[in-house]
Amino acid sequence: MHLELWLGAAAVLASLLALGLHGRLRALQRAVQRAHAQQLDALVRQRTLQLTELTHHLQTAREDERSRLARNLHDDLGALLTSAKLDAARIRPRLAGAPPEALERLAHLVEMLNGAIALGRRIIEDLRPSTLNNLGLAATLEILAREFAERSGVEVHCTLTPAPLEASAELVVYRLVQEAVTNISKYAAARHVWLDMAPRGRQVEVRVRDDGVGFDPAVQRGSAYGLVGMRYRVEAVQGTLEVLSAPGQGTVLRVRLPGLSVASCAA
Repeated sequence: MHLELWLGAAAVLASLLALGLHGRLRALQRAVQRAHAQQLDALVRQRTLQLTELTHHLQTAREDERSRLARNLHDDLGALLTSAKLDAARIRPRLAGAPPEALERLAHLVEMLNGAIALGRRIIEDLRPSTLNNLGLAATLEILAREFAERSGVEVHCTLTPAPLEASAELVVYRLVQEAVTNISKYAAARHVWLDMAPRGRQVEVRVRDDGVGFDPAVQRGSAYGLVGMRYRVEAVQGTLEVLSAPGQGTVLRVRLPGLSVASCAA
């Protein structure tokens, strides 16, 4: 009888020990899972930061290369075309008695040279808009909007309040708006576009809205990489990008960037 009691107590004790050990093992497993999740989370944050920094580096390198190409086109190609146009102007008086066909050929040559000079200027402005340094971001965006409206026939409504931004942030905004209106002309089938910029407290908000076909942001599209690139460029200058859209309801791109303080602008 006593042996049976001892055996029963031992079984109960063994069960309690087994339950305690199981609980310890479950707690240890949860601790390992939490530590693993924290490591993964830290790795994701590190990789995201590295990707953002890499995007900023590539974007800076790309803009530097664009600036170099713009300078070369302006200095070298511009000088060659201007010299050719001056030579054509010097030749014209010497063809006073020439056949009409020769004068027509010369006039056609001058017309082609003027077209080439105008094309070179457009390429240079596209590579690096000089108005950004000379007139500021608001005026540059207004020019961009006007040229887009003339090319596409889309009516553009601008409300652009000058707002102080870092030079790198201004260039990011210009490229984003440039890409946004390009996408609108390709995919949106919009009739109206609204382009707004204004300070919001310590931030500057830029918004591009259209009344086009819209899309479902949850559906992966072939053109979505453009939005991913926009987001990383904005985040590289400490900003945020918000995309709002729905089928048949147009699209809104909203960018918020840290503005320069009055003291920074004065300095």
